[in-house]
Amino acid sequence: MSITQSLSTPLSSSSSTFLAPSTFNPRSQVTLPVKSLGVCKCIAAPQEADTAYKTKVSRNGNIAKLQAGYLFPEIARRRNAHLLKYPDAKVISLGIGDTTEPIPDAITSAMSKRSHALSTVEGYSGYGAEQGEKPLRSAIASTFYRDLGIEDDDIFVSDGAKCDISRLQIVFGSKIKMAVQDPSYPAYVDSSVIMGQTGYYQKDVEKFANIEYMRCNPENGFFPDLSSISRPDIIFFCSPNNPTGAAATREQLTQLVKFAKDNGSIIIYDSAYAMYISGDNPRSIFEIPGAKEVALEVSSFSKYAGFTGVRLGWTVIPKQLLFSDGFPVAKDFNRIVCTCFNGASNISQAGGLACLSPDGLKAMQDVIGFYKENTNIIVETFDSLGFKVYGGKDAPYVWVHFPGRNSWDVFAEILEKTHVVTTPGSGFGPGGEGFVRVSAFGHRENVLEACRRFKELYK
Repeated sequence: MSITQSLSTPLSSSSSTFLAPSTFNPRSQVTLPVKSLGVCKCIAAPQEADTAYKTKVSRNGNIAKLQAGYLFPEIARRRNAHLLKYPDAKVISLGIGDTTEPIPDAITSAMSKRSHALSTVEGYSGYGAEQGEKPLRSAIASTFYRDLGIEDDDIFVSDGAKCDISRLQIVFGSKIKMAVQDPSYPAYVDSSVIMGQTGYYQKDVEKFANIEYMRCNPENGFFPDLSSISRPDIIFFCSPNNPTGAAATREQLTQLVKFAKDNGSIIIYDSAYAMYISGDNPRSIFEIPGAKEVALEVSSFSKYAGFTGVRLGWTVIPKQLLFSDGFPVAKDFNRIVCTCFNGASNISQAGGLACLSPDGLKAMQDVIGFYKENTNIIVETFDSLGFKVYGGKDAPYVWVHFPGRNSWDVFAEILEKTHVVTTPGSGFGPGGEGFVRVSAFGHRENVLEACRRFKELYK
């Protein structure tokens, strides 16, 4: 005889509820003794004693401050739960910003050639420079920072902008106060919490203490009112912004640089989507006079060339950027890189160099153009349904307003009724409440089908 037990748990719109530990304790098959009389006597199995060994090492209290799971793994968990509920559904993912189109052949051919060369005595190479190979650093400088006063040795090649964000947090340490756009990419806040820069999470305002949340919304053109911001040490600023898709104007970035200089602050400028800008807005913070004294810049090949899995990015730290004691920030970052990192893969760097060749640049522009066509389809869909829609012009994200509604509830509604995965705006900060981010990274047929389903749901 076997005893089975099932558990049915509804999908909650609260990430903390979703991740709460279950009290369910499944048991293996139990064989019950049977007397010759034919009478079955049930015997309760004794509760297993808690015999797990525990060390005497305390958990990092800063990590314990984090709320639930990191946003995108949390969305993946909910997607998987939805698939268990609807195993035959064709789920379309327009949530996490992961590229979908193949890497252009001009780029993969260079990586393949470098890979095969490693099997020869002449072509083999081991450890490279932690800062990156000189030809790639030179190509990045001449392609993205021509005439901006950025030199080859100001550039540090890495395994991605997200990784560099955490390395920069190590450079600046636990005693600084950070300011961040609200809403913004969650890695900025989470890495600040882990580093010990913040106080505890304040549930009433949905913010961590000791972080300056710079509200960016349609009313202020998605650029914060700097006059209302108390002095920060570090300012994280992303343009075009993830998730809103807003690209800061030259005038706005001039204000930001002046604010940083007046306050003695340092800007960490994330330009990971700069190649999506189609107008005259700056693609680099270093286009702004004086920026080299108060800013550094992180960027990536991920969303340009489909390198989300290949992993290749860079950080630019000008020699003019100094700490309060006059010590160059670049020298401390170099020490962290040499201590914590062995340099980006030589194969991925070969791909990066190919990206910046004439054929590679054209191929990247073609891929970016494809994703921007996807954004147009998504924007037109929600426009036709009467929604207020932002972004999409200079970034691969569409920021859709659902006024008065909880964004996790909207996420759950869309997933349940259309089998389309989006991203709830509140996952990017309290300023994202009432919005949903729709990613344009997707195969064209999936984007068209998702838009057809949106029209069915909200017609």
